[in-house]
Amino acid sequence: AGLLGIGGGAVIVPVLSLVFIRQGLSADILVKMALGSSLATITVTALASIWAHHRKGAVRWGLARTMTPGVIIGAAAGAALADWLPGLVLGYAFVVFLTCVAAQMALGLREGWGRDGAARSPGVGEARAVSMGVGAVSALMGIGGGALHVPYLSWRGVAVKQAIATAAAVGFPLAGASTIGFIIAGLDERGLPPYSVGYVNMAAVGGIVAASVVFAPLGARLAHILPDKLLKRVFAAFLFALASRMLYDLAINT
Repeated sequence: AGLLGIGGGAVIVPVLSLVFIRQGLSADILVKMALGSSLATITVTALASIWAHHRKGAVRWGLARTMTPGVIIGAAAGAALADWLPGLVLGYAFVVFLTCVAAQMALGLREGWGRDGAARSPGVGEARAVSMGVGAVSALMGIGGGALHVPYLSWRGVAVKQAIATAAAVGFPLAGASTIGFIIAGLDERGLPPYSVGYVNMAAVGGIVAASVVFAPLGARLAHILPDKLLKRVFAAFLFALASRMLYDLAINT
């Protein structure tokens, strides 16, 4: 994530799904566990990202405060919907999402976003409505919302660096509300793996966060050394392979 500028959820969710499949979790539970655990890690890692962007003065805090109520409502609704939907439906939806992310990276569709201030910034009602939708989708996909918020804010005239920083600031309440929702939704679920609180597995969260503290900054440093386009295409191939493997394992465990 640090190397390629993508959200960690795009990798965490499929990898945890494969781990939970190997542990023998039912298909209806494992994807929800992966989503909830991914969002819990984002609540921690987002803080480091927010602080880094804030030190550079890139966060538009007024806009972030405007978007926060909508994103919290949407994230809570998305977590409730994820609990209601069959786990396999969520799994197949994530495979589609992961394939789209891989295609986006392979084709370089994120390059040249928006108009960098050429358009009017979004109004209060619009910003909250869009954030509500982003919060719901992000909770369903186990991501922090940056992949959706950044293109929108850039399109609405927010400078790209400010859009990335503001999306990171909004990602913290999004992930927090989603995590609480997944915990509550899974409290009455049976057959969860050890060290689970609802649909959040604390062992997975602890391991991922501990590793992220070391490797996210390393990835960010490498991003300034290694060839960007080649890395993105190699990683896109990795995501395609990951999506294919997740699809295969979901199919044989149906």
